[in-house]
Amino acid sequence: MKQKLTAAVLTLLLTGSLFLTGCSSSPSTVDLMKDVKASDVQTDTALTEEALLSSTDFAVRLLKESMTDKENLLLSPLSLELALAMTANGANKDTLTQMEDVLGLPVDRLNPYLHAYVNQLADEEHAALLLANSIWLKEDKKLTVTPDFLQTNADYFQAGIYKAPFDSSTVDAINDWTSRHTKEMIPTLLDKIPDEAVMYLVNALTFEADWEAPYTEDQIDNGIFTKEDGTTEEVEYLHSSEYEYLKDGQASGFLKYYANGDYAFAALLPDEGISMEDYIASLTGEQLRNLLTNSELTTVEASIPKFETDFDQNMSETFQHMGMTDAFDYKRADFAKLGHYEGRNICIERVLHKTHISVTEQGTKAGAASAAEMTAKMSMIPPEEIKTIRLDRPFLYMIIDCHTSTPVFLGVLHTTGC
Repeated sequence: MKQKLTAAVLTLLLTGSLFLTGCSSSPSTVDLMKDVKASDVQTDTALTEEALLSSTDFAVRLLKESMTDKENLLLSPLSLELALAMTANGANKDTLTQMEDVLGLPVDRLNPYLHAYVNQLADEEHAALLLANSIWLKEDKKLTVTPDFLQTNADYFQAGIYKAPFDSSTVDAINDWTSRHTKEMIPTLLDKIPDEAVMYLVNALTFEADWEAPYTEDQIDNGIFTKEDGTTEEVEYLHSSEYEYLKDGQASGFLKYYANGDYAFAALLPDEGISMEDYIASLTGEQLRNLLTNSELTTVEASIPKFETDFDQNMSETFQHMGMTDAFDYKRADFAKLGHYEGRNICIERVLHKTHISVTEQGTKAGAASAAEMTAKMSMIPPEEIKTIRLDRPFLYMIIDCHTSTPVFLGVLHTTGC
């Protein structure tokens, strides 16, 4: 089965504006990176357990604040973390303190951590996580951006930096950049650019991978998915035997690996009688990290529904509820390290996040060799220890980076859309 995911778009609109989005070159776009050469930074010791736990905790807090009533949810904590980190490099005083509290680390540790994290992500033919960062500046004499802000984001995030007129040609350029960097899964990001907008910071992230072991026709059948309100929908289920079991006091699930074993699909099904809302409310970053790093070697007969979903939400209120309030207040925001806009104060207006996922049954060329390894592991497990997990009601799912056991994407499926 192949799963495709993309997440990105943080639109921070300053009262001179800040937008998280991207761009491609056009005749009216000037590439400023010729004047900002990325420096070599040493981040070998930044990928610590403390930092990984902090990142997982950020993901869980983000999930809790983003929960919607019985609607599908799909977040990329990594995409949002990268975009906010780039922005935080321009924040100052209380604005910076609040952003660091939400992100979980001070920027002088967050920058090298994210640099090291991104550099260790696998990018293989059958399992690839691709990301790109860019900064767009409005061609306006009233806007002055500090060189240190641009340099830091070039050093740690390899951000492309552009100057553009912020007219219809820039809309086209941004949409084209976003489409290309998400493999057309998010074809359109903007309809227009507000007059107040002066900057876009953008992270585009795409995940695409084949399953470690392919599904065959006899592993696919129709079944019923029951939503929390009791209504049902008929869906196609993908059946397989997995060998890593997840269990805490209120949910059980499994890991299913993608090709090469660098990434895995993790699913958690709340126990009968526990609603998805109650389960997520009880979840902590430490609990989730312990769950993902301490799976049990046990055969799991797993059933996954085929599904496809999109998510598009303004995350501004979410981050304000998490404690990042000053950044959105035009009177209190302090982005002095970013620069200044003549006659206006710079603050964040919106944080837009768009994601897409498609789960199908497509197989992989690497399936035969991988399947043989799986069979060897499963042969050591006594038959009486076999677990059965059928995802036939709302569940929590994640795409995790197996080298760090951290979620790159996480979502809640309330309906398959069938």
